[in-house]
Amino acid sequence: MTNHLGDMMFSKYILVVGANPAVNHPVSMVHILRAKEKGAKLVCIDPRFTKTAAKCDEFHRIRSGTDIAFAYGLLNHIITKKLYNEEYLKDRVYGYEEIIKEAQKFSPEVAADVCGIPADEIRHIAEEMAAAKPACLIWNQGLTQHTVGTSNTRIMPILQMFLGNIGKNGGGVNILRGHDNVQGASDMNNLADSLPGYYGLGEPAWRHFCKHWGVEYDWMLSRFKDKAMMEKTGFAHSTWKFGVLDEENAANNAGTKLRALVVIGSGMTTVSLLSLQKQAMDKLDLVVFVDPYVNDLAIYSDRSDNLFMLPAASQMETSGSVAATNRSYQWRSKVMEPLFECRPDEEFLFGLADRLGFLKEYQWRLYDVAKSKGREQFIWPDDATTELTQSIRSIGLQGMSPERLKAHQENWHLFDKVTLEGSGPFKGEYYALPWPCWSEKHPGTPVMYNDEIPVMRGGMGFRVNWGTTSPDGQSMLTPRTLPNAKYDGGHAPITAANIESLGIHLSEEEKQKVAGSTFALGIGNNILVEKALEAGLCPYGNGKARAVVWNWYDKIPLHREPLHSVRGDLVDKYPNFPDKKDHFRANIKYRSRQKELGENKNWVDEFPINMLSGRLVAHMGTGAETRSAKYLAEVESEMFVEIHPDKAAELNIKNGDMVWVYGTMDTRILVPAKISTRVDYNSIWLPQNFSGLEQGKSRLDYYPEGTKPYVIGEAANMISSYGFDYNSACPETKCGLCRIEKVQKG
Repeated sequence: MTNHLGDMMFSKYILVVGANPAVNHPVSMVHILRAKEKGAKLVCIDPRFTKTAAKCDEFHRIRSGTDIAFAYGLLNHIITKKLYNEEYLKDRVYGYEEIIKEAQKFSPEVAADVCGIPADEIRHIAEEMAAAKPACLIWNQGLTQHTVGTSNTRIMPILQMFLGNIGKNGGGVNILRGHDNVQGASDMNNLADSLPGYYGLGEPAWRHFCKHWGVEYDWMLSRFKDKAMMEKTGFAHSTWKFGVLDEENAANNAGTKLRALVVIGSGMTTVSLLSLQKQAMDKLDLVVFVDPYVNDLAIYSDRSDNLFMLPAASQMETSGSVAATNRSYQWRSKVMEPLFECRPDEEFLFGLADRLGFLKEYQWRLYDVAKSKGREQFIWPDDATTELTQSIRSIGLQGMSPERLKAHQENWHLFDKVTLEGSGPFKGEYYALPWPCWSEKHPGTPVMYNDEIPVMRGGMGFRVNWGTTSPDGQSMLTPRTLPNAKYDGGHAPITAANIESLGIHLSEEEKQKVAGSTFALGIGNNILVEKALEAGLCPYGNGKARAVVWNWYDKIPLHREPLHSVRGDLVDKYPNFPDKKDHFRANIKYRSRQKELGENKNWVDEFPINMLSGRLVAHMGTGAETRSAKYLAEVESEMFVEIHPDKAAELNIKNGDMVWVYGTMDTRILVPAKISTRVDYNSIWLPQNFSGLEQGKSRLDYYPEGTKPYVIGEAANMISSYGFDYNSACPETKCGLCRIEKVQKG
């Protein structure tokens, strides 16, 4: 999220694409509605008429999976009418010319045929958005959960850069996180392809953390089979099941299948292909769930041994820092001690580390932090927060000490709700220190990439993360200079090797302390960063954004039809990606799945209805918590499928009739029909917050005694289609195909 929720008050136009904040992010929606009251125009792009759409000035129905074609339609008109910010592109964006070439293929009429939004409406949106100074763009999982999800999340910032809206108050691209600390989980990299702080898995990153943690690199290497496995992307949340079920994937996993699964606080039934997760879970040697409530996936297991459910403490029973959607870190205080046998997460992790033989190494750095504060024993989570903020320098967490975070929490009333600026003793700081917060003196960064304010007010250019020169020989540095900077123009990331060439003097003692360091890999001191800040320079450099990503298969975003497209006539014109081997350790199908039925037959021939899914406002995630809360369960007490009246009439379905919904993976769910014009004639919509039924059969008796929820229902992901993002492996749950049959009575 480049800006923040309060910043929307400066917006003149807010485009919501693939998000439903009125349901999924109600706190965010309050800010959006306040911006509307102040004069911002709200426009919603969605396949379904949502509660957010009902509050917007305009609603435009798009076919799911076609966001790139829609964006290129907008860009085509913006470019044709010369409504773009040419100076911004020349100074700050590499490769924008390639975007112009691709946009020329998508006249509003061509884009309309693909995405379903009429050509005149595309022109209208483009002109109004370009005229608004500034315009804000919001998205969520409706944009990300596709095979082209990462391309979607590239084309939208590119659109905003063409309009000059990145780095502006009231502009930006604002990705609304689903719930508490999703951003923090991302920053700590609870993922399979990086170490904390987005450092990657290469040797320099491992050596950085080993040095910081006080362990030998060779000792860390000895924990892995070999160096290749140490630096290899692991199984993803979405691909682990293939590591159990498919023999061929053992070759991607050091020659062995997966044997154990440990799940800590992750809603597994919101991931696609639930039936395959069930099959894989029952073949493992060991399955462990750590959660305050019964994890929904656990009750789908038929195994009789080696499945453990460990009771974790809730957020009310723990304390520590959590990251909000706008990159700010807020301190959360413990309200009560854990009840019954519940334990905080760190106890489970310390216990696991002890049994695996590296608890001493795991805790060494915490004792070191404690000693630096005059104590023999570390304090959790305070010292852990200090440890992580000092090790994660890539995104600038150094300034987020637990002391500063607690002070902000205890004095939140001294901060402005719109600008986040503090007053009194916090004058010059922004609430909760949104990263990057480079040092104890840095105020935080409420709006990223704003190069019109000094770095010590949160200013910065685009990060120089891919070298100072592109493969085609173009400079990746901007000609623009940050205000008050002592070096003119763009510059590379700050390192010990280049800092003096940028006009910054180091003493001999300082040179010795930073020898071999970079702004992101320094240990034990913050000299490079603090010297850069004094000189008005951003530690990560001052460069151009990339419209062309030369190391990806699609170097620019391209429209590709979903694997299971409702427009079978377009799958050859806009084919999906080629199959990908060893993608998060699984061999994943793309084009072969798209054409699995043969050259002359498409999936839509057998499964003619487009399948959408989303969330309900009364339930969170899988609903494990909320369906166990009496009053929330009463608000949304039944799983259902939304069907358009004309489609229902065609299938002789009345409101409340029980129907079978068949997916493309030989699975089906039994749900009541809800007749609704929220969906179009050829689409249905399913909430993803239910579980406990399995293809018509109750699993209620599989819950441990005393843990049964008040409400159960079929899980939408029992029938989700196969499909994963080509770069991140995020499951494609926001478009698929299905078939509906009415249950015949008697």
